[in-house]
Amino acid sequence: MEGSAVWQGAVLGGILLWLFSSSYLNLTLKLRSFLQPFVIHYVQTGTPILLKIQSYRVGFLDALFSVLSCVVSVPFYTAFLPLLFWSGHGQLARQMTLLMAFCDYIGNCIKDVVSAPRPASPPVRRVTATKDEEENALEYGLPSSHTLNTVCLSGYLLHYVLTHTQIQGAYINYFGVSLACLFVALVGLGRIYLGMHSLIDVVAGLFIGLGILGLWLTVYECIDNFVVSGQNVTTFWAALSFLLLFAYPTPELPTPSFEFHTAFDGVALGIVSGVQQTYHQFHHDNVPRLFSSEMTIPVFMGRMLVGIPTILIVKFCSKTLAKWTIPVVANTLGIPIKSTTYIPTLNGAKTGEKSKAFDVDTGIRFLQYAGLAWSVVDLVPSIFSYVSL
Repeated sequence: MEGSAVWQGAVLGGILLWLFSSSYLNLTLKLRSFLQPFVIHYVQTGTPILLKIQSYRVGFLDALFSVLSCVVSVPFYTAFLPLLFWSGHGQLARQMTLLMAFCDYIGNCIKDVVSAPRPASPPVRRVTATKDEEENALEYGLPSSHTLNTVCLSGYLLHYVLTHTQIQGAYINYFGVSLACLFVALVGLGRIYLGMHSLIDVVAGLFIGLGILGLWLTVYECIDNFVVSGQNVTTFWAALSFLLLFAYPTPELPTPSFEFHTAFDGVALGIVSGVQQTYHQFHHDNVPRLFSSEMTIPVFMGRMLVGIPTILIVKFCSKTLAKWTIPVVANTLGIPIKSTTYIPTLNGAKTGEKSKAFDVDTGIRFLQYAGLAWSVVDLVPSIFSYVSL
């Protein structure tokens, strides 16, 4: 117990020290002034390569790469991960969720530190087939989040399949690695073909992703053991999530990157707190899995029909509750607040007042996604148990 408290305090203390030291030394601006000119140079000089790739424009390729971008996007993973939990693959689901949150934080931090532009359009043709892609285009370029996330999640999925199933053999390993590499290559090429990223963005996403994957494969068992059986898990993770909202660089201009980080920061907290409370009930290694005699396809379909509407209702209710409680608490404590999205009545402050006010949208978004994630691993499985699904 004492050893656990010591390392938890050391982690939180280290983040606090980093916050104060980086703010005092103005590290974000110094790193930006060093890295940004270098990246911008390669973005600009790489434009002819993008135009050459885009000269092979075919309707089929437009559709293929647009679909691939959707399949490896954050909204897709957000929708897919609950189904992974409900299919009985709890360890894989929670590890991919936490890895996704970590990738999102690291990738978006680097984006906003460097604040390097995406390829200029025109002359580059930019294809944004969905609203999600339009929002992605508002972020800075380096690194390519799609490439980074694909490297990490496909790499971890491959590792999980090869180490937790009966599928073994040198040819299987070779085939799996080849398939993962092909998938990463197609995603990276697609980001260039669609005009969303320069070559340097994709290369940076590839190498940063490999670095994160290597680190995660070293520590994931320790993290998983802590989540399912550690001490002070929810308290520690709540403090960690809160600090990470502040341990985030200020970009040159506002982008949606911080909003994405806030959402997945909340998701990670909701998953960890829910799993820690209900692991021995719903998420241990012996729960029924999809395609077994205890969980047939009709049963899994029933889970989807019950679970998806439930988590959407929880998301709406947690958002509504946060919009009501956070302003009340802030006003009680005398904290000046503003809102740019969720509460229009708080968007009328003067410019000087706004700069000193706390943006409640961050807290609302964080609690909204924390509530959604908690319902995925706690509330919804409880309903499944009650209705015998």
